[in-house]
Amino acid sequence: MTMNKLSKYLLLTTLLTFIAISRGLAQVSITSVPFLQIEPDSRAAGMGNANVALADNASAIYWNPAGLGFQTGNQVSITHSNWLPQFNTDLFYDFLVGKYYVDGIGTIGADVTFLNLGEQQYTDEKGNNLGKFRSYEFALGAAYGFKLNKHLSIGTGARFIYSNLVPTSITVGGQQARIGTSVSFDISSLYKSSPFKVANRKAQLNAGFDLSNLGPGIQYSDNAQKDPLPTILRVGWSYTMNLDKDGYNTITIANDFSKLIARNDTSGHSMPLGKALFDSWGSYTRYDGTKYVTLSPLDQIMIGTGIEYWYDQKFALRTGYFYESPKNGDRRYVTFGAGLRYNIFGVDFSYIYTVEQNSPLSNTIRFSILLNI
Repeated sequence: MTMNKLSKYLLLTTLLTFIAISRGLAQVSITSVPFLQIEPDSRAAGMGNANVALADNASAIYWNPAGLGFQTGNQVSITHSNWLPQFNTDLFYDFLVGKYYVDGIGTIGADVTFLNLGEQQYTDEKGNNLGKFRSYEFALGAAYGFKLNKHLSIGTGARFIYSNLVPTSITVGGQQARIGTSVSFDISSLYKSSPFKVANRKAQLNAGFDLSNLGPGIQYSDNAQKDPLPTILRVGWSYTMNLDKDGYNTITIANDFSKLIARNDTSGHSMPLGKALFDSWGSYTRYDGTKYVTLSPLDQIMIGTGIEYWYDQKFALRTGYFYESPKNGDRRYVTFGAGLRYNIFGVDFSYIYTVEQNSPLSNTIRFSILLNI
């Protein structure tokens, strides 16, 4: 077994292919730790994963750390989801995040992301049963946002990544399995216009940018090729407008465009990050397991669009749509969500309805609880 095949074998034996965040496994095949792509915020998840230009709560640490720069106050939030319920397994996802405002300095945040991959059956390459083991992954992160002026903020984040897929006692093809670790960082910015009037109603326009998970790849075995992190570029806008003169009813429209900055070269090896940042924008051909597929630049763009309605900033209804090209994962789904705020407490809920049949993401539900301190 070659070194590259060994790394893929380890992923397969632990159900990492679950993170069949894409049915075609287009992204899973070229990145490690795809759990970092799971959207943790129920509010944004209910809006088609469009949040890079909003980022106005503690979960900005995931979407756009620069959003922390416009925030004051302290908040703690936790999100839970039974992941990929269609598989009827014990996979679950948890995200704990908090922010703290320091006068004159800005807002700092910290988060913990945990993905339980459940209990796995270990077999050798001939199918012989060698026992069971548990797999899990987590990341510890911190972020900082600072407002440069009343319109513009910048932000950055860093995280430690730990991927425990198989016991280190396992050997495949003479190579020893190992726990994958890495570090990554983010850079981001957020622009907010001055409020303006539309039909005598207050409105505001935002624009956001975030480049996340920049860092070295992860290695799952001795001497094996490193698999790149899921570096993601997000850009987007949002438009918020009062529906009445008193501001009791507001509506927000948001739109995100994102791209995975990772690719295999013509020899099948992952590109170094520096090269991928510049060379991953043109058309390229990859093997999807059954045939060769050519992806144009447009095929590589993921699009999220969402709408949010608030009544008196106490009750919210949300919906959205997420699109990914059939050539590049084929995630297409409608999202629904709701939110409730009372005093210092908040609750958000989101639900995914997939367009394609038998999608592993079908009927995924997320719950988030917020506490403003």
